[in-house]
Amino acid sequence: MHALVYTGTNKIDFREEKDPIAKAGESLIKVKASGICGSDMHAYHGKDERRIPPLILGHEISGTSLDGKYKNKDVVINPLISCENCNYCKNEREHLCPKRTMIGMSAPIKREGGLAELVSVPEKNILEVPKDLNIKEAALAEPAAVALHAVLLAEQNLKKPLSECKILIQGAGAIGLLCGLILNTEKKSKNIIMSDPNKKRLDNCSKYLSATFVSPEDRLIKNDNFDLILESVGLEITRLQAIKTIAPGGTIVHIGLTQPSGTFNFKKLTIQEITLVGTYCYTNKDFNTTVNILTSKKLGDLGWVEYRDLKKGSEAFEEIHNGTCVSPKIILIP
Repeated sequence: MHALVYTGTNKIDFREEKDPIAKAGESLIKVKASGICGSDMHAYHGKDERRIPPLILGHEISGTSLDGKYKNKDVVINPLISCENCNYCKNEREHLCPKRTMIGMSAPIKREGGLAELVSVPEKNILEVPKDLNIKEAALAEPAAVALHAVLLAEQNLKKPLSECKILIQGAGAIGLLCGLILNTEKKSKNIIMSDPNKKRLDNCSKYLSATFVSPEDRLIKNDNFDLILESVGLEITRLQAIKTIAPGGTIVHIGLTQPSGTFNFKKLTIQEITLVGTYCYTNKDFNTTVNILTSKKLGDLGWVEYRDLKKGSEAFEEIHNGTCVSPKIILIP
């Protein structure tokens, strides 16, 4: 088969690889669509110790099962693999399982990802794609689940309905946009500002999301102003802006992974009773919910997704790295 292989920092090669062999309890999937995630970019930048080259990246996957329970059916993959036996798993918090792993990662065990023509997946992680859901769009289920989980965490921590909150979304990538779309459609939130330094990407998002779109330096991003901030970037500078601009008693949901550490105003966090919540993944329930949301077309026109040939994947990684990519999400098609 052909695959995109992460071979070193800022280096990804389209090349021939051995076909995967499905282990017991797994099925072989012919990939129809596989998205490039922000965490794939962290690996590409050499900043993810869980993804060690050489490795086939990619965990936002839809395709056709070639064997097993779902043979010849179109399927979407929940890439989060948990032990199913610990207290977290037994209490529907499998995303916090100490033994969790993911497709397209090297640790704790190596599992080749879906930026390839074929991928082997545990059968328990396979869902049949509903007939009304386009197989290519089904690959959005994983990032949509991340966004849904972030919104639900915000809702749990806020003291008033999301529809009444002033909201700042930092970052106009797929997670930021999906958070906004879920807020618009599922939570009836309209008082949203989205910030990003990439004006072309903001302009693209403005076609699909009901919000105000500004640069991070815009005067609309005022100190002590927002009830909720969704930080989907993960830079020290964006965290510092988040703590400056959050209102007393507000909630910051931190989703971005770009910089793992840096300075932060914990004094304001403490004195003004700010809630800071980190989130990385989603529950199985969240994933199933987003499949249903996508099937029902609740997120509206998905024209913001760009589809490209897998063989041109290295160019897509380079564009995302350079900040010249306009689309919030690129999905690769083998």
